[in-house]
Amino acid sequence: MKCISYPTILYLQDGTRYNGWSYISSLLSIGEVVFNTGMTGYQEIITDPSYSRQIIAFTYPEIGNTGINHEDYESNKIHIKGIIAKNICSKPSSWRKQLSFIEYILDNKIPHIFGIDTRSLTKHLRKYGVMNGCISNKILDKDNLEKVIHKFPSMERTNLANLVTTTKKYQLNPIRTKQKMFSYLNCSTYNKCVLPINIAVIDFGVKYNILSRLIDYGCNVTVLPANSKYEEIKLLNPDGVLLSNGPGDPSTMIDAIRNIKILIESVKIPIFGICMGHQILSLALGGQTFKLKFGHRGLNHPTGTHQKAEITSQNHGFAVNSKSLISNNLKIIQFNLNDFTVAGIIHKYRPIFSVQYHPEASPGPHDSDHLFNHFINLIKLTKFKQNI
Repeated sequence: MKCISYPTILYLQDGTRYNGWSYISSLLSIGEVVFNTGMTGYQEIITDPSYSRQIIAFTYPEIGNTGINHEDYESNKIHIKGIIAKNICSKPSSWRKQLSFIEYILDNKIPHIFGIDTRSLTKHLRKYGVMNGCISNKILDKDNLEKVIHKFPSMERTNLANLVTTTKKYQLNPIRTKQKMFSYLNCSTYNKCVLPINIAVIDFGVKYNILSRLIDYGCNVTVLPANSKYEEIKLLNPDGVLLSNGPGDPSTMIDAIRNIKILIESVKIPIFGICMGHQILSLALGGQTFKLKFGHRGLNHPTGTHQKAEITSQNHGFAVNSKSLISNNLKIIQFNLNDFTVAGIIHKYRPIFSVQYHPEASPGPHDSDHLFNHFINLIKLTKFKQNI
């Protein structure tokens, strides 16, 4: 596929500039510039609500090799503010490909820049921290670029989950879900639900594959807006609650934190937090969060403790302060083994647990997929005790 390439720049808020190319003219897009170390998964990243308002630099030297299909989206829209790549593949090859990555970029007018030294950019972000930046071939003047970047808000103290959450509740059930392409993802080896299990998912920017994993276990799933009140959750009489992933600063989710705190104090059903859900659960339990220097974004992050590790998929710019979790009710069960930030917690007396990574990783390692099975088993045990 032959396309016209337009000279384009990436300009960072600290004045650093990179020159490259784009297939789109009159381009101007601003966002937080972050990097992802995954070798694949560009389609899932582009549609992941957790990347809202971010420009993604892919450290893998060429993306687009397997094209795009219509099955691997993580939401129904594009959430990123731009793509940064060394090379973009013009001749993808995959038996699942339905269109090329370049066609997808042009069809959806996704801001992008390629042909820059992504290794140099990644080292810069690791040294100085992630920062706002701009992809542009519409404005090239340094002073004007600095003005538009300066007006763009920092990710700290920014509530983005309220922008990507569902506006109204909706339901999913196993009957309406199609079979996955790959048999090993169909839970054939797991203990599926015999009796109906009803899960309430609080949507802070939920990925499709989280919902898909719950469906795979035969659960009936109701997805609720991020700020759903305790009374709305209780009205569903769920057997378990899952707090989803999402973008932005978790400490800004005041209403959600308050509602989850009431939920924890009022009912004794299992609660499972993933990524932002982990952070909001920690905040509801008295913890604190902070912004990481350059975040964790990739498919190969080791997590664990006591000489046992799992390789996990991660995507977050905030983390839970371990010192704030010193409590008789909580126990840290996993750390990120790269920087020893909190990766997993459990409640000592209630069926509550959460992880900072993504056990539903797709693509990515399936080391921690067993957590969904654990969640379902907790629900079964809780329901059995309640019925005695």
